[in-house]
Amino acid sequence: MAGHSQFKNIMHRKGKQDKMKSKLFSKLAREITVAAKDGVPDPAMNSKLRLAVNNARAENMPKDNIERAIKKASGVDAANYEEVRYEGYGPGGTAVIVEALTDNRNRTGGNVRAAFTKYGGQLGETGSVSFSFSKLGEITYPLSAGSNDAMLEAAIEAGADDVVTDEENHVVVCTFEAMSEVSKALEATLGPAKSVKSVWKPQNTVPLDEEKAITALKMIDVLEDDDDVQNVYTNFEVTDEIMAKLAG
Repeated sequence: MAGHSQFKNIMHRKGKQDKMKSKLFSKLAREITVAAKDGVPDPAMNSKLRLAVNNARAENMPKDNIERAIKKASGVDAANYEEVRYEGYGPGGTAVIVEALTDNRNRTGGNVRAAFTKYGGQLGETGSVSFSFSKLGEITYPLSAGSNDAMLEAAIEAGADDVVTDEENHVVVCTFEAMSEVSKALEATLGPAKSVKSVWKPQNTVPLDEEKAITALKMIDVLEDDDDVQNVYTNFEVTDEIMAKLAG
């Protein structure tokens, strides 16, 4: 599965919502700061910053937080963050990709390695598992943006590959390389997207039994709780029966 969004509620349902929101805002702020530092600190003139700001707004991040993150990029003491990708194997031989923004590779690498080791995984070299994933662009619109047919037509016209609709959103899927152009074309037709982001989607999934699923989810929870980690993607799947047990 790409990421593990359907398990969010299982892992964080009891008393962690506020902590999750704080962590999320911190990660979004870091993305904004990095984007502002890479170009001009004006969303209108910096497409990367504009995407970061739009994604933060989609998560209801306060305006003051967004402005503070942009200003931080021009400060004399602004940290120099770099993008780092870690890859390895989790419980049951599952593949795991960890994306981080860090100002200290030794600290982040040590934390990521410790999480893998604690839960029976093994950190590998860059490229050791990413070959079994496809890097895609996901452009999300609310259901109010249009009917399924209208969204599909707009997506095809924009050069996208597919549209996946769930109970809350239309998700337009395209190649990573086409993400910028597709999002621009959709914005011209449908207005600003709810979010625009790249994801790693597994080409095949690995089923896990209940014991390994619990261990794998705990490992991902620890990884996502790290301040430097932005995203975690895996290729495991869990049956509806096991999901029901975990949720209960």
